[in-house]
Amino acid sequence: MENILQEIGLENYIYLSALLFCVGAFGVLYRRNAIVMFMSIEIMLNAVNLLLVAFSTYHQDAQGQVFVFFSMAVAAAEVAVGLAILVAVYRNLTNIDIDNLKNLKG
Repeated sequence: MENILQEIGLENYIYLSALLFCVGAFGVLYRRNAIVMFMSIEIMLNAVNLLLVAFSTYHQDAQGQVFVFFSMAVAAAEVAVGLAILVAVYRNLTNIDIDNLKNLKG
């Protein structure tokens, strides 16, 4: 893995991670569909995980990779809970548009 990191270069991983994070942030800020927003959040989390793995490999320390493993487990649980909430909202409103969810305030 170290040879691949030396061939590609750490700065390219940083650029790719920054690009993915910006795409995810754009999706969260400008899309009103809840599923697209969840996917954008996952893209942002994966960008951070990519950067953690790249730096972990660069410094030859496995702690970053272990942290990514736990981060992915928490992200999977977050997606499961989020999709369950969206299914419940869809059953009640027959729509998952974020603007319509403002009516749920107490």
